[in-house]
This record gives sequence, C-alpha cells and structure tokens, in this order.
Amino acid sequence: MDIPVADGAACGGHGGAVPWARARERARELGARSGTPARDLPLGRALGGVLADDLRALVGLPAFDASAMDGFAVAGEGPWRLVGAQLAGAPVAGLSLGRGEAVEIATGARAPKGTESVLPYEHAEVEDGWVRGEALPGRHVRWSGEESAPGERVLEAGTEVTPAVLGLAASLGHDGLGVRLPTVSVLVTGDELATNGLPGDGVVRDAIGPLLPGVVAWAGAHLDRVRMLGDGFGDLGEALTTAGTDVVVVCGSSSKGPADHLRGVLRELDAEVVVDGVACRPGHPQLLAHRDGTVFVGLPGNPNAALVASLTLLVPLLCAMSGRPDPTAGLARTTLGADVRSRPDDTRLVAVRVGEGYAEPVGHDRPGSLRGAALADAYAVVPPGWAGGEVDLLRLP
Repeated sequence: MDIPVADGAACGGHGGAVPWARARERARELGARSGTPARDLPLGRALGGVLADDLRALVGLPAFDASAMDGFAVAGEGPWRLVGAQLAGAPVAGLSLGRGEAVEIATGARAPKGTESVLPYEHAEVEDGWVRGEALPGRHVRWSGEESAPGERVLEAGTEVTPAVLGLAASLGHDGLGVRLPTVSVLVTGDELATNGLPGDGVVRDAIGPLLPGVVAWAGAHLDRVRMLGDGFGDLGEALTTAGTDVVVVCGSSSKGPADHLRGVLRELDAEVVVDGVACRPGHPQLLAHRDGTVFVGLPGNPNAALVASLTLLVPLLCAMSGRPDPTAGLARTTLGADVRSRPDDTRLVAVRVGEGYAEPVGHDRPGSLRGAALADAYAVVPPGWAGGEVDLLRLP
C-alpha cells in the first residue's frame, strides 16, 4: 500500500493542512502498512494486544475430574458408607470408590476414581459414618477436558487480549502469549513545564504527560515511557533516534514557533511526512511521519488540542498496527442539542454529552483546557460549512 506524502511538502514545509477525515484515513493506512511484529510476552505484559496466533489448550480444562461443590463424591445408589476425605490440592493416593461408597470432598479437589456424582452438603445427611441424600448422576463434577480438550483451538488469532483472555490462557497452561502490541514512547517538550506541585511564575503544569498513557492503553498499545524534554533541537534529535519503540509521540513541538523543532529534526533524519497539519480546530498543528520502521506522531502543546490530535492520528494508527477495532467509533450519528457554529474550512471537534437521539455541548472546549473533555463522553464532529442536522460522534476514552 502506498502512503501519500503530505500535500505539497517534504518534511519542514507546511504545504497545506489535510482534511480531518483524510488525516485519520492516512493514519490507518500507515498503521496497516507498518504493522507490529509478533512478540512473545509474559502474561502480565500481554494485556491490550491481539493474539498473533491461535490460542490452544496445552492441558485439558479441567485437567482432571474435580468436584464442583463441597460435599460427598459418591458411587452407585445411596446410602453410602463414608470411606475417606479429599481436599483440593491433595493427591488421591490411589483412593477409589466402589458402589455404595462416599468420600467427603472439597470444591476443586480431584474426584476419586469411580466417582459418579457429588452430593452437596446442603442436600446430604450424615449419621454414624453413612451418607444419605439424592445424588443425580453426573452432577456437580467437572469432568476432565469437558470445557477444552488438550490441543484444542480455543481462541483465534486477532482476538484482543482482555483480562479474561489472560486468565483463560493461564488456566490452559500458558506462561506467555505471542501478541501484536505496538510500543510507544512519549516525549513532552517545553522549558515552561512542571511535573509536580504548584507552578511558579511563567511555569505551567504538564497535563499531556498524565493524559496520554490512558489514550495509548485504550488504543491497545504498550507505553514504554514518558520523557520530559526542554526545547533544544539537539535533545529532541537524540530522543527521537534512541527511543527504540514502534511509535514516538512528540508533544508541543509540532507548530511553527521558534521552539518547535520537530519538522527540522525529522528533515535531518530524512523521514517521510504523511500528514503535515490537519484542517481541524482544535488540534490543527499535527504531524505524522515515518522512517525505517518507526512512526512519529506530532501533537500540539495545548492539552485539549493534543487530545483531539491523539484521537485523530494516534489512536487510528495504533489500532491499525495491531489490527484491532478503533475504539473511537461505534456511536450513532446524532443531532446537536444547541446552536453550534461551524468553520468554513476546518472540521470542528466539540465536546458533548450524548443523550437519547441528541448530543449537548458541555462548553469549556478551548485548546488549552481539558475541562470540557472531562465533562464529555464524545466529540461531535462538525464538518466545514455545516448548517445543522446530524453529526458524527468520536468516542472519548
């Protein structure tokens, strides 16, 4: 698949902003072309990826006949003579049941040979070493391999690795999984940023560093690190070339000010630019480029603009790299419940709360403020020249 170079420019020139929908499509195209290599990861690291291969049972599930209840394993018709006890985790040590015999047994304990059913405590009467009650044949026993047979394909390649998938894999004998899970490093630039405490004169608290890890995880990628950088050209160049991840996100150096060096650094690296500016508000100064298997995403320095840009370029890119659905999609088109102005040339992203058949703007959606996004559950996508009616919705993390 051929990915177009940014319209009218090599890296460093601002050759015209890409329409918002087209920018998202280019991010998906680049992600699908770049892909993510399959990596064998321990279970604790595989969450959020997608299975690179089918998941097969290394052992049967259950691996042995086991009791599903606390009670008595029995054979034949009652009453049953009590001949022993069996706890979970203890070997059966050759214990077997003949007809008319019972063993007291715990949930999860291995059922002795000859067990036909388990009679729960609440349905049993015990007196003078004899057990009485109504035991239904086959009930309350987890029979070996009844859920999954050894070697059985349990999940197909491409399945998202959820907490339930991790638990299932462990129960089937796996210590790790082969997954596609893009790795991401985040570089937050700015001499004026503080990472803790109350900011002093001329200093602002960094909001993008705390914001992006959740977005990255939501898109099914692994965040390697968040690194704070000053505004130096050399520092940014060194950080880009040594990041060592599939994707490098640069925040706050994608505009055209004197401290915005991303384009110049990428030009020195001979990177190919796919998107150089997006026709949307907020979030106009976005950038997407790649070089030698590494993808670079430039986000604005204003927090709300950075969030819009991450949903525009970063999330579609990461999802396409691993082949998983884009979580921003899936909300039905709806009508805006208040007067909203469109822009003549740019798509406008408006923070909204979604109701039954309508969406209500929450306000507080300036580029530098996340208050609106924190109140909202979606952005309404208002296209250029929109004159009312339904709009698409972009789900928020």
